[in-house]
Amino acid sequence: MRAPYGLTILDNCVTCPIREEHLFCNFSLPAVQKLNEIKSTAVYPKSAMLFIEGQQPRGVFVLCTGKAKLSTSSSEGKTIIIKISEPGDVLGLNATISNHPYEVTAEMIEPGQANFITRDALLHFLREHGEVALRVAEQLSQNYYTAYEEIRTLGLATSPAEKFAKLLLSWDSGQTNGSKQIKLTLTHEEIAEMIGTTRETVSRLFSDFKKKQLLQLKGSNLVIRNKAALEKLVRS
Repeated sequence: MRAPYGLTILDNCVTCPIREEHLFCNFSLPAVQKLNEIKSTAVYPKSAMLFIEGQQPRGVFVLCTGKAKLSTSSSEGKTIIIKISEPGDVLGLNATISNHPYEVTAEMIEPGQANFITRDALLHFLREHGEVALRVAEQLSQNYYTAYEEIRTLGLATSPAEKFAKLLLSWDSGQTNGSKQIKLTLTHEEIAEMIGTTRETVSRLFSDFKKKQLLQLKGSNLVIRNKAALEKLVRS
């Protein structure tokens, strides 16, 4: 089914062509059929808020397409982006399971689809299907390690250049020669919020790294040109 923003609606979990690629959705047929019954599907534009930090948890959002940023803010208004969520991620899981307020704000950074599952329906789903509970445990574990790495990056990296290099390497993970084109959907302000610095510093780092031929940027296409040099910068 076609939808606004040129998206294809994945409205049936049973026949979803990418279900097996996603950790949370890769269940047995009976569990997938139940998932299809309890979820509600919606398409969201860029900048749409799925939930807000401090809001009571209504349920979880399973991201099917598009990307969302998870951020937290201080009382002084300083914002840090904790994670860029990809298709297959379950957003709001920690808060929904613990019944504590959402600890982050989830905002779409590009148009996409998310399936919503209410808290009561999710808890009943977990009680009925042990394999789903295992997937939830795995997702919560991933959330823990994501937060752990964010703390390491912000707390132990000695310079903005090192933090920036670590971020670039995380985008280029799995590549051996750094030749893959990465679609850059984040603004300099959002990148600054990921590494705990200013927009001006991020702009300067892009300029410096391009001069040193560590990266190449054409429009929104980013190419890591010297992965080894970035890794050396991080190790130093």
